[in-house]
Amino acid sequence: MSKIDELLEKLCPDGVEYFRLSEISTQYAGFSGAKDKWAENGNCQFIDYLNVFKNIKVNVKDLKFATIDNFNKTTVKRGDVLFTAASETPDECAISSEIEDEISEGIFIDDHLFAIRFNQDFRSRIKIGFAKYVFRTEHFRTEVSKVVRGVTRFYVSKKDFMKSTVPVPPLEVQNEIVRILDNFTELEAELEAELEARTKQYEYYRNKLLDFSTGSVGVPRIDKMLSEMCPNGVDYHELEKVLKVSNASNTVSKKLYNETGLYPIIDQSMSLIAGYSNDSTAIPPIIPCIVFGDHTRIVKYIEEVFVQGDSGTKVFVSSGKFNLNLKYVYYSFLNLDIPSRGYNRHWSIVKNITIPIPPLEVQNEIVRILDNFSEYTLSISQGLPAEITARRKQYEYYRNKLLTFDKE
Repeated sequence: MSKIDELLEKLCPDGVEYFRLSEISTQYAGFSGAKDKWAENGNCQFIDYLNVFKNIKVNVKDLKFATIDNFNKTTVKRGDVLFTAASETPDECAISSEIEDEISEGIFIDDHLFAIRFNQDFRSRIKIGFAKYVFRTEHFRTEVSKVVRGVTRFYVSKKDFMKSTVPVPPLEVQNEIVRILDNFTELEAELEAELEARTKQYEYYRNKLLDFSTGSVGVPRIDKMLSEMCPNGVDYHELEKVLKVSNASNTVSKKLYNETGLYPIIDQSMSLIAGYSNDSTAIPPIIPCIVFGDHTRIVKYIEEVFVQGDSGTKVFVSSGKFNLNLKYVYYSFLNLDIPSRGYNRHWSIVKNITIPIPPLEVQNEIVRILDNFSEYTLSISQGLPAEITARRKQYEYYRNKLLTFDKE
């Protein structure tokens, strides 16, 4: 920090200059005329919503295919900054991701995104890599909150967005800030890679237990049960026949969110409880149930009473047509290779996928083993999520401190 303070004192003793985005960049929209998006091949590639939402810098190796008739469109360039255009929650609007790595020509962005490109005469003042941090600071997120519109679904006013301001310190200062924050990002990535390795180990055994294609799963007790109870193999059924949509009430209004209340609220991110509701007219889903984020593709098995926080979640209970342990269906759901699709289209694809439904005794034994293995895996790796959280908080603290300047 002292080196940055010295640079600021030397290079801009009167403060750092802030610019409106309209002064230093131009905006362009995502392309909406594509066909067969997310196909295995096509005549072009594009950057999708999740690539931006999940990554602080665009993963240029994770590009989707599409087919277009008209190539007269704006394509991305290195240094462009991409933003999410809309979401079910205002906090997820205008989440940014910079194209920092070299990227092929002819790549466009999906119509759920928009982007800015720094003006030619200004690019020499912005270091590649600096933008990925400056657009995620508390300062800029506060600016974004002023331009988000909507009631049940939220979107960014593109015109007002360009009135937002960002600090542009001298390049020497930018270089030092990027160096420090890149070190934080690299450490966090290493911890996440270790956690991912533990997760893949667990997924390997889960996949093995749920694969009945050979007539056995490699666990003597289960194999014995299978040979005795279903010698001709396990039946497969479509998910839409195994599950049914819960009769829960409509989603809870954002106005009813509180720090405490009758029911915890779960939105489609499902990583955290969004808040609590005191809406006495709300009808919670039957529990236990399976909750599916139609946009995020996150699946959760929930045993506690809750209400839905947005329309991006689908809640399922047993259809009653089969003798089921619902947690077995949840584990099977986790095994599905859910394809990337446009917003709100995932369930329309997933519902036709078939899953194996062995006898209830087999389901119960698989659930027992996977529950134990999941707990064991968590006990091994529980220090990693805690450390990742701590490092992330530390990183966010320094990012906001490093990118808060006295204005010129």
